[in-house]
Amino acid sequence: MYVDGNSLGRLPVRTRQAIADTVEQWATALVRGWHEWIELPEQVGDLLAEHILGARSGEVIVTDSVTVNLYKLAGAALAARGGRGVVVTDVDNFPTDRYVLEGLAPELRLVAGDPVEGPTAADVEAACAPGDVALVALSHVAYRSGALADLPAITEAAHAAGALVLWDLSHSAGAVPVGLEEHGVDLAVGCTYKYLNAGPGAPAFLYVRSTLQEELRTPIQGWFGQRDQFAMERPYEPAEGVARFLAGSPQVLGLVAVRAGAELVAEAGIVEIAAKGRALTGYAVDLHDAHLAPQGFELGTPRDPARRGAHVSFRHPEAWRLCRALIERARVVPDFRGPDTIRFGFPPLYTRFADVREGVERLRAVLERAEHLLVDAARPRVT
Repeated sequence: MYVDGNSLGRLPVRTRQAIADTVEQWATALVRGWHEWIELPEQVGDLLAEHILGARSGEVIVTDSVTVNLYKLAGAALAARGGRGVVVTDVDNFPTDRYVLEGLAPELRLVAGDPVEGPTAADVEAACAPGDVALVALSHVAYRSGALADLPAITEAAHAAGALVLWDLSHSAGAVPVGLEEHGVDLAVGCTYKYLNAGPGAPAFLYVRSTLQEELRTPIQGWFGQRDQFAMERPYEPAEGVARFLAGSPQVLGLVAVRAGAELVAEAGIVEIAAKGRALTGYAVDLHDAHLAPQGFELGTPRDPARRGAHVSFRHPEAWRLCRALIERARVVPDFRGPDTIRFGFPPLYTRFADVREGVERLRAVLERAEHLLVDAARPRVT
């Protein structure tokens, strides 16, 4: 049983065929294939913008990784707000976000939000009060707890303080509506291998609000972001629009996989997907209260369905060994996040309510039979 789609989504049937078709195209067309492939970052970006992210055409591109895209956008934002040097994020933000921001910002100001509920608009307002903040960078859905941030209120609070806002949508894209245009979001990044099912290492996406595109300049000036990329004898001049944030050659096979996964989500409908996600996670919360809480578990995810993404966290002092026992002895694949959290991901596209019940029941059984005491407590690199 697989309940780790919030880390790596399943392989859609159509994606296998789409990649096979592209491999055949590569074999026969060779370099001529670039006439079709070269605009994939923008084309697939428009697909994400319209159906999944709530953005305008020309505001999203699919390229590079979340880490690289975060660096590009945060660096551009800091340069554009030259009189301010502070970046605000929260202490429990995903590590790559904190590491990138720490390396870029003259000062990184950490918000200590509630460990389950996450940071609030009031927390952000207080952090921005000195008037020196250039950028607020947060995750829409918290990677550990699954808490869904109040994106509209936090964005408004940051704007009131004169700061730009950058949202990491890695745990929300394809699981919940985002509404980038509706809520006036400035910048965003996100991955495609979770709820968009584009495969391990698939290219990420970035979003830049259209009114900011001419103001911001990427710190990674690559030939795909050049205004006329084949005019190689002249100095760099940024391309128009969001394409200026491209850098090197796009990952064609990865882009094909992103397109296939995004089309699948678009056909199902993000509103319908989110409704099922709330029902699945609500069922998991009820099962936790009935069967896991009496065994010493604590819920590590908000109880309010409007404040959850599509995964649920169960906390226990023996979480690591319980997670290993689930994988090795109960044929359930969740994941562990330190220090004490087992995450069950319920991607709405393919998760059944029976899967939720069976996963929780097997977790309870592993603990009742003390099977976690029989596994090797050593932690490998991948947890």
